[in-house]
Amino acid sequence: MMFKRKLAALEYPVKDFNVNDERECRSLILWLEDQKIRHYKIEDRKGLRDVDSPEWNNSFCQYLHDLACPVQSEKMTEQLEWLLSFSVRVEYADNVDKYKNQTAEKVKKPELSAPKVISSNPLDNLDFESPDFKKGVNALAQLLNVTAHPDHLITLKAISKVVCQRLSADALENPQSVIVKGKPFPFQEADLGFDLGDYVLNQAAKILRLLYIHDVRDLQTKINECIVAVQSITANPKTDTKLGKVGK
Repeated sequence: MMFKRKLAALEYPVKDFNVNDERECRSLILWLEDQKIRHYKIEDRKGLRDVDSPEWNNSFCQYLHDLACPVQSEKMTEQLEWLLSFSVRVEYADNVDKYKNQTAEKVKKPELSAPKVISSNPLDNLDFESPDFKKGVNALAQLLNVTAHPDHLITLKAISKVVCQRLSADALENPQSVIVKGKPFPFQEADLGFDLGDYVLNQAAKILRLLYIHDVRDLQTKINECIVAVQSITANPKTDTKLGKVGK
């Protein structure tokens, strides 16, 4: 599959080319030289033509050298990648007038277009801006005691958070794990540290500060968990005493 596009562009007649089959790779290289590259004279292609010969690799190495192939790797896939790209360039150079005016729109064929995927997920067919959808979001928010936002998508995000945290399978099995315990913090009486000149804005700023502190604490908890996980690995290293040396 990795060479499929280039092989199709070069109109290679073998449909199911197997890059892992050495004989098929040799046959492809011979075809590229015979049909596209034509660097050698016909009589000089004998070494490449005998694809079953044990000396074929030597002929191929000489062929790459004669083409000034820049690939240093000895992997057949990388060498083939370069040969196919080189063949495409040669094909274009030989038919400049044929290809210079071609664009993606002109060469696109109906049978090559991306297939239309029909999803079985009903959510993919929803209109998220329809009045009915907005009405449904607001009704669900009211049912879950979630304050509605002017943007119904933000309201939906809040609903999703409540469902994931409070109505998940684990939360329903152990409700006590999601119930906030402790004395409520009197944020209205807390000192903001600065004055915005408006009571409502000051209260909103206090709430934002508390949310920020909550996020920072959550991040710190995750960092601590990562540290503990790494320490559990590094604190008990396995030592191979057989590798040690005694004396000089």
